[in-house]
Amino acid sequence: MINLELSAAHQETYNNLRMVAEHMMRPYSRKYDKEEHSYPKELEEVAKLLEGGGGAAKSSGKAKPDQEGVKNGGNLLSVSAYEALCWGDVGLMLSMPGRGLGNAAINAVGTPEQIKEFSKSYAAMCITEPGTGSDSANISTTAVLDGDHWVINGEKIYVTAGGRCDTLVVWATLDKSKGKAAIKSFIVRKGTPGCEVTRLEHKMGIRASDTAAISFSDCRIPRANLLGSEEVATDAEGRKKAFGGVMQTFDNTRPPVAAMAIGTARAALDMTREIIGHEGVELSFNKKPANSSALEAELYKMEAEWEGAKLLVQKAAWMADNGLPNSMEASMCKAKAGRMGNYVTLRCVELCQSLGYSENELLEKFARDSKIIDIFEGTQQIQQLIVARRLLGKSSTQLK
Repeated sequence: MINLELSAAHQETYNNLRMVAEHMMRPYSRKYDKEEHSYPKELEEVAKLLEGGGGAAKSSGKAKPDQEGVKNGGNLLSVSAYEALCWGDVGLMLSMPGRGLGNAAINAVGTPEQIKEFSKSYAAMCITEPGTGSDSANISTTAVLDGDHWVINGEKIYVTAGGRCDTLVVWATLDKSKGKAAIKSFIVRKGTPGCEVTRLEHKMGIRASDTAAISFSDCRIPRANLLGSEEVATDAEGRKKAFGGVMQTFDNTRPPVAAMAIGTARAALDMTREIIGHEGVELSFNKKPANSSALEAELYKMEAEWEGAKLLVQKAAWMADNGLPNSMEASMCKAKAGRMGNYVTLRCVELCQSLGYSENELLEKFARDSKIIDIFEGTQQIQQLIVARRLLGKSSTQLK
């Protein structure tokens, strides 16, 4: 069964990363929020420190314990690390060298040789296209086999860390006429001829993180850089399994993204309690709701929402560590945490009034940063659709 407390090792990692977030990220939050697209050089030392400590925030995949039984492994460690670092700054965490979401994809479905080759890479995910957003099955970027190389053509947009990363995980189709089954993911090294960053986006939040548009024009990569099988299934069941293998990436990446919302909301709640504490408002969780002020009752509600979202994130990660199918739980935690993060951070701004809205505090920044977490890696609506399909036993064609 799941243990709702972190292991001693995981808790130590979390505590250490919270210190990093407080002392090595928070002091630079406002600077790099204003200097959008400026490279945060200070984080290079942070990245080296984390890598020397085992690269906790980068690790993912199944646990390899020394004993049988319940495992608290790389996925649970990863969500704990993301939560701790995003208590400091989501944008800066996403800008940290070696922390790309593409790394989770490679670790989740890559071969041992691929994982070894790209273990030191900083990998971003390239999925969204100008004509393809939430419907990943509508991918138009193509990959054609030519001898020992794949030739990729197409355009990707909204690539988180697309400008600063050194590696890309690109979703492309082998044959558009064959639908979902022909969609595969490929590893492309930045600098490969035909791969070009065409622009960086200006954004409301996570401004420290670069979000890029990338074009591929006859970009040739080694045949071995395909993640998964080259085979395109022909029957309905085979097509379902083939696309499911590509979508498995999300089962590993959605809990860490949900953990970003957990960390950001926690930061907003902590700051709000500190601000109202100066006004003499102290929370007491053994007090009956009827004896609480309206402000206290609102904070109790937000704390409960936060706790529920965190437990869902931990459960999804724990299931992955223990080899249990977690697709529904990954979508549940992403939907819950994304919505909770938006609600909590914006409500904290409102409760703190002028201090919440001004740049004297980071509350308004937490609210701006939190919005994207409910959108990228699958929108709120898509997560609810996935959960509904699982609960009702419906396919994507039966429930759209």
